[in-house]
Amino acid sequence: MTDDSAKAYLHSYLRDARTALVGKLDGLDEYAVRRPMTSTGTNLLGLVKHVTMSEARYLGDALGRPFPERLPWWDDDAEPESDMWATAAESRAGIVDRYRRACEHADATIAALDLDAPGHVPWWPQPDTTLFKVIVHVLTETNRHAGHADILREHLDGVVGQFAPDGRGAAYWSTHRARVEEAALRAGATPQPGPSRDARS
Repeated sequence: MTDDSAKAYLHSYLRDARTALVGKLDGLDEYAVRRPMTSTGTNLLGLVKHVTMSEARYLGDALGRPFPERLPWWDDDAEPESDMWATAAESRAGIVDRYRRACEHADATIAALDLDAPGHVPWWPQPDTTLFKVIVHVLTETNRHAGHADILREHLDGVVGQFAPDGRGAAYWSTHRARVEEAALRAGATPQPGPSRDARS
């Protein structure tokens, strides 16, 4: 595989992950996209806001191509976790549009540089890096948060699937969940064998 084909392969997966994440906002009202769904406040719009910083910082600043817009939640005096939720004054359209602009800037960086182009991430244990490693990092980060978004959306309105509503319906998933619960209860009530005494390390 050539460097160009490897770069195109990674880039295509990154684009898919971005689309999957933003798509989880589709069809939801303002409250639902902002609603904290975990004990730590994780919410859909906050995830988009957070990955904006990943695109801008890693596929921009770290490779000598600064994103031209200020991201105030990156300032030294920013409120903790301010990149993970949207205030009432921040519009949904504004957050999504800024993410798209950060992605476009990142795309230009990927197009302009070779995979072995040098970069620098001061907060990494080994701060000197390359475009290849940075793309892998952002791809991993985006997919991780797209997975979070999958679970949040399922809990909000039952919509599952990466890019579109699943289509199997509530009855199917209710039956499926009941089977999973039954298996968990049975396993929990059955003593599980420990490691064999003859096991070799």
